[in-house]
Amino acid sequence: MGKLTGKSALVTGGTTGIGLATAKLLQQEGARVAVTGRGEEALKQARTELGPSPLALRSDVASLRDLDALMARIAKEFGGLDVLFANAGIAEFAPVEAVDEDAFDRQFAVNVKGLYFTVQKALPLLRKGASVILNASIAAHSGMAATSVYAATKAAVVSFGRTLAVELAAREVRVNTISPGPVRTPIFGKLGMPSDQVDQFLVGAVAKSPLRRIGEPEEIARTALFLASDGSYLTGAELVVDGKMLVA
Repeated sequence: MGKLTGKSALVTGGTTGIGLATAKLLQQEGARVAVTGRGEEALKQARTELGPSPLALRSDVASLRDLDALMARIAKEFGGLDVLFANAGIAEFAPVEAVDEDAFDRQFAVNVKGLYFTVQKALPLLRKGASVILNASIAAHSGMAATSVYAATKAAVVSFGRTLAVELAAREVRVNTISPGPVRTPIFGKLGMPSDQVDQFLVGAVAKSPLRRIGEPEEIARTALFLASDGSYLTGAELVVDGKMLVA
């Protein structure tokens, strides 16, 4: 019997990278899983990789209408939720002088507004003892160049994790945050940076890590599984999973 047998889980942004790896692991541990994504091709691929049982649903977390429809579908299919991994996010790296209003609004709409209202809209579905996991980033702490907007969105997520843990404690719902370091996911192809700059960024990240490598999605997924199952006395915490890139 798996750690999550009989449980239900929702992973937003669950069609690629960390989200997909987490959905696979939660499913392996016995959970009924739903994942969301915005692209039909990615949803199709996720359905292939996850098999026929999980739900793979088109939903944009930046749209409250989409979130309402998503939670209605989850209520119908699952009845409630034991695990919510608010993972959907985007990144656009640019120096401050190159950031325009649209880029600023896009990142805050998904990473901050979308994550916050994902949790809010899921509240009626969260069962006693449910685990809410927020996906942030070490960018919230590291002060890396060209990440001013992205880092600010992730700092907001870290703050949400602390305050929501207090607000939801009376419901016996735990809220924790994961802050990954650089992880090998498709997001690096969507940063809006030339490929040589992305390569330089990754080389720099490896050089800063005592482990001399970047992370793998499965490593973040195992952290999410811990928070979803074994971390029963852990709430309001931020788990930094970065190979010790951040200097203490």
